[in-house]
Amino acid sequence: MIGIDILITRISGLTQPDLERWIDNDWVRPHGASGAYQFQEIDVARVQLICELRDELCIDEEALPVVLQLLDELYAMRRQIHDLGDALDRLISREFQRALAQHPPQGKDDENAS
Repeated sequence: MIGIDILITRISGLTQPDLERWIDNDWVRPHGASGAYQFQEIDVARVQLICELRDELCIDEEALPVVLQLLDELYAMRRQIHDLGDALDRLISREFQRALAQHPPQGKDDENAS
């Protein structure tokens, strides 16, 4: 874990008022209280993401909550899909998995053609 001073020196363009505003907005969730925040690597990555969205993609702070929420939902869905794949790997045989892979799912267009 690192403190706020180290985080600010580590990320180019980051200011303490920006970071404190992001914490107040609940976009970043460090451990500890104001003046004694401790940031894990996941927090550092989140701050870097916010800086990239703001500085490189020119997303303003009014739009940031929407973008962050959509990204959080995307990552959550990716985790769920990964977990589902792991569960399927444990529950069904390799032979059945190969058979499934050989037969792609049918879409609505395929059903109407019949």
